[in-house]
Amino acid sequence: MKKSFSITTVCFLISGILLATVFYSCKTTQKTVDYKDLSYLYNPTKSPINPRYNIINQTDNASTLSVMFAASDLFFSEANPQGVPTASVLITVKLYNMNQGKSIADTAVLNLSIVKETGKAEYIFNMPLKIEKGMEYLAEVKILDRLRLLITQNFVQFNTLSITNRYNFMVQGHFDKNELFSPVLRLDEYINLLYTRGHIDSLFISFYKPFTEVPDPPSMLLPEKTLDYDPQQVVAIPYSDSLPIMFPKEGIYLCSVDRNIKDGFTFLNLGSSYPRVTTPEKMIEPLVFLASQDEMTDLKTAAKPKAALDDFWIKCGGNVDKARELIRIFYTRVLYSNYYFTSYKEGWRTERGMVYIIYGPPDKVYKTSEGEAWGYKKPVIKSKWGGRFAVTDSYLYFNFKKRENVFSDNDFYLSRSETLVTYWDKAIENWRKGIVFRLDNPKGI
Repeated sequence: MKKSFSITTVCFLISGILLATVFYSCKTTQKTVDYKDLSYLYNPTKSPINPRYNIINQTDNASTLSVMFAASDLFFSEANPQGVPTASVLITVKLYNMNQGKSIADTAVLNLSIVKETGKAEYIFNMPLKIEKGMEYLAEVKILDRLRLLITQNFVQFNTLSITNRYNFMVQGHFDKNELFSPVLRLDEYINLLYTRGHIDSLFISFYKPFTEVPDPPSMLLPEKTLDYDPQQVVAIPYSDSLPIMFPKEGIYLCSVDRNIKDGFTFLNLGSSYPRVTTPEKMIEPLVFLASQDEMTDLKTAAKPKAALDDFWIKCGGNVDKARELIRIFYTRVLYSNYYFTSYKEGWRTERGMVYIIYGPPDKVYKTSEGEAWGYKKPVIKSKWGGRFAVTDSYLYFNFKKRENVFSDNDFYLSRSETLVTYWDKAIENWRKGIVFRLDNPKGI
């Protein structure tokens, strides 16, 4: 059930909740709340709401923002007159035109009462936005869970620079016709690719082999390795929006409306278990951040990969129980790196994924249209002035810049020159000693 809602009322509600949060936090912790901090976006323990977003340009003047909630994201309560499990969610959107000084191009509000449906795993809602041709946009999306008084915020970038880029396609499941929100396809998954900007006769699919390079440590001032090779094959198929498409081979598939245009929608086949790493061979690969080159060679060529993997972690932990704990934490971070940072390669192979795995979820995240900054808290600094003590928080920051990429809108690189002191060697040393590294926890856990 959807209800109309005025912008004034929405702002009043959200402001009231923020003021209540400030009062409560000041009363209990005496600390200033940092509302620009978006670290909860990359920390599943900080926020139970993790929506997915799609932007599709329908015409030169209209786009659609789709918001998908997993059923587990929503809080359903029977405390209503009908006694029916219902979630209450408010979505507000401000659309900024980045070519016109970040002026507001449009706003949208959606007030939802979502009735729980047995067996339904996803709930998808669409919001129309007014656009202009040839522009770059930033959509600021705020979601309020009215029952839990929780707010989450995110920024969705897109553009109207071309009618052949990824924002002019919609992907849906071939059998259930549900809109899909990830370019990563499951094993034997059939999809339909819908082109929204007119009639086309053919679809051109360029196949690129999987990208297998890994980033260098952040302490090294080297550029990130990128996909710089040609496709192994280009196939033309007759286009139909109901044509079942499946990509059986691991790799990168760029779907274009013209053979001579390197632009379009990219699909990824990253293996049957992705985003999880479940086989010993797959679990060995991310150890490149911890192991030496010789150790990696021994691990990859071992006659019994599982035994070699177990032996590596037992040497780190010193005993089986500690090794199990290290494995749990390390591969949970690999999983979430794949979930958050997948671009045209696995999330753990990205520079954000590397930092996330070794240092953990960031304590601070600040986003702009150009990129994002991650802050990791250093040990607290205490100073005395007169009869009073002052406590100062300081952070190690990694700055990631957004990069335009035909294969992905989630491609970021580490601006290494901005973080010359990274504590990388200390972090790796701790891991190899069985200690999960944290800057503000020098003794480890």
